[in-house]
Amino acid sequence: VYRGSVKDFQGFDANQDAEALYNAMKGFGSDKEAILDLITSRSNKQRVEICQAYKSLYGKDLIADLKYELTGKFERLIVSLMRPPAYGDAKEIKDAISGVGTDEKCLIEILASRTNQEIHDLVAAYKDAYERDLEADIVGDTSGHFKKMLVVLLQGAREEDDVVSEDLVEQDAKDLLEAGELKWGTDEAQFIYILGRRSRQHLRLVFDEYLKIAGKPIERSIRGELSGDFEKLMLAVVKCIRSTAEYFAERLYKAMKGLGTRDNTLIRIMVSRSEIDMLDIREVFRTKYEKSLYNMIKEDTSGEYKKALLKLCGGDDDAAGEFFPEAAQVAYRMWELSAVKVELRGTVQPAGDFNDDGDAQVLRKAMKGLGTDEGAIIEVVTKRSNAQRQQILKAYKAHYGRDLMADLKSELSGSLAKLILGLMLTPAQYDAKQLRKAVEGAGTDESVLIEIMATRNNQEIRAINEAYQEAYHKSLEDDLSSDTSGHFKRILVSLALGNRDEGPENQTQAHEDAKKLADVSSNDSSDSLETRFLSILCTRSYPHLRRVFQEFIKMTNHDVEHAIKKRMSGDVRDAFVAIVRSVKNKPAFFADKLYKSMKGAGTDERTLTRIMISRSEIDLFNIRGEFIDLFDKSLHHMIEKDTSGDYRKALLALCGGED
Repeated sequence: VYRGSVKDFQGFDANQDAEALYNAMKGFGSDKEAILDLITSRSNKQRVEICQAYKSLYGKDLIADLKYELTGKFERLIVSLMRPPAYGDAKEIKDAISGVGTDEKCLIEILASRTNQEIHDLVAAYKDAYERDLEADIVGDTSGHFKKMLVVLLQGAREEDDVVSEDLVEQDAKDLLEAGELKWGTDEAQFIYILGRRSRQHLRLVFDEYLKIAGKPIERSIRGELSGDFEKLMLAVVKCIRSTAEYFAERLYKAMKGLGTRDNTLIRIMVSRSEIDMLDIREVFRTKYEKSLYNMIKEDTSGEYKKALLKLCGGDDDAAGEFFPEAAQVAYRMWELSAVKVELRGTVQPAGDFNDDGDAQVLRKAMKGLGTDEGAIIEVVTKRSNAQRQQILKAYKAHYGRDLMADLKSELSGSLAKLILGLMLTPAQYDAKQLRKAVEGAGTDESVLIEIMATRNNQEIRAINEAYQEAYHKSLEDDLSSDTSGHFKRILVSLALGNRDEGPENQTQAHEDAKKLADVSSNDSSDSLETRFLSILCTRSYPHLRRVFQEFIKMTNHDVEHAIKKRMSGDVRDAFVAIVRSVKNKPAFFADKLYKSMKGAGTDERTLTRIMISRSEIDLFNIRGEFIDLFDKSLHHMIEKDTSGDYRKALLALCGGED
């Protein structure tokens, strides 16, 4: 199935188009609208024929005339469209290695993403256009393992056999693990050989097997074991093996997000993928970033340049509201990966040489007399497990006859006080307090209710109920019921029971559950869409729900999260989405919330503090890994940049390291 956005123009006449372009550039000024309309609606093969017809009719070079008549980004885009794909790639690489410095990102993008045939065509086009050897030029302009991998990719010799040996898959996964994680230093040659030569189908299975035996995705190991441009190249290869469309969707998003636009990247991808997989890229973009590629281009560019890019894009997926097979495949792969058992790890471990009486003395000394030694308090509190902190509370009371919590409250202030006092509560007491704050007073903080209730397991929920009753002499269920309403109230009350099934998946039941979620035709008010989602999402076990979500994708070509967003709204939608994301990948759910708490102007310190406290002994180490995978920056770095003083020092101690 053709997945490009630009197709052969029906009723094409090269001479007629050549004449139209000549007239558009004749005389004073040029008709840019006519030029962009014509060129963006012809396939590359047809544009090449137009160039030949133009030369035959007028004895002039069309590309030279276009360069003369047009300017800036619009000129670069139109001229790029006139070159055959291989010559376009050759020009991009020539520009990347010419002059002072090298555009490594351009080299990585092209050589990591092209097929064997496209690489062979590129090498031939480079030789033809510049009378130089591409491999020799790249070898002369790069170095080290980065150079070696580029040379391997330049051979265009990746295996193309779809028949996969299970034994070889297991061996390659084991070899990659032994070459990196299990080795003192790294055997880069093994990474180069396997990732540079094996077939795409084979490598996808290797990556799945690697996740099973290493307990982490191959991308995270590459980030830990490799560095610099070599690391970036290997990550790009892995991303392209997994999904070329997803790789380009990410590149396009990064080219336009934030201040300024990376126009060279935007032009190169929009031109090079317009006749290959632009429809797939659009679909993945819409799913991954919750906005259409069309709208992001519209917001980020202007003038004829914008009009031409939008024509190449070929349509607005926000308007269509559809979810297509490529996006479904990406979603399905993510569900499959989430089903693999990964060991959860906190960043705060029990102190080995723990002495509760000694720690109580250190804390008393830090608060006695004039001034407070915040550094000593941070050192003790953040380096002890919660169980050890409870022992310190008792030892402090026994030794000094004083309430440590009261002393800390009087000596500390602001964000640091909230963080340290939160760490001194038991997890259930802390969650109960956050829930109480969310429902008391004017207004309700629904986001806190959703975050806690959607992510805690049965045991944690029951402990929260007990802590809430003890602290506030009211039941949590009663407070949730009186402060919320409708389907949202019913979701929270169901979750507050802590009665989620804890058994394994049931394949037959999962298929029936998926059918129930997919059914939009039911007119029975007692079996509303929200009721059906509640009865499944709030009661089934996590392993079972993962299977339900996979069945849902098979059945509808939709991801269940996409279906929720399309068919529901408000707090009900947000609660169901949080449950789905928690089932899918809880550390990724919290990584996303942490990122949003710090990105942009200002910091949401309540969310940042709450998550750092509540996950520090459960899965904060895993959250760190997901954070860097999702946002290409470490949680440690973002906390360091976005906070200050003793509050920052305490958060970084909880974070537990720089990735």
